[in-house]
Amino acid sequence: MAQEQDQEFVEFLVKALVDHPTDVKTERTVDEMGVLITLHLNPEDMGQVIGRQGQTAKSIRTLLRVVGAKRKSRVNLKIHEPEGSTRGRREPMGQGAPSMDRDLASDIDEFKL
Repeated sequence: MAQEQDQEFVEFLVKALVDHPTDVKTERTVDEMGVLITLHLNPEDMGQVIGRQGQTAKSIRTLLRVVGAKRKSRVNLKIHEPEGSTRGRREPMGQGAPSMDRDLASDIDEFKL
């Protein structure tokens, strides 16, 4: 039971962050590299767990390392991305997206005196 404290900690922490706490599930596997906790959650909650520029996920992983260090084990977190999920990815400038510089330049040309 003491060995699953890391798994319980992740579930407790993530359930406090998300809008769908009943969808939070974890899997714990142990191998020669240490402990791997795989986090499954509602696709709508992915952004809340990952955070802006991954800062929330990084913080959770840091706290998990502390929990693991107390038990003298290496604990890692993997956030499972559901099949078919789409992330908000930006298109590179110039490939289908209007260029901010071109639009700004044309607006400035209109107001030249």
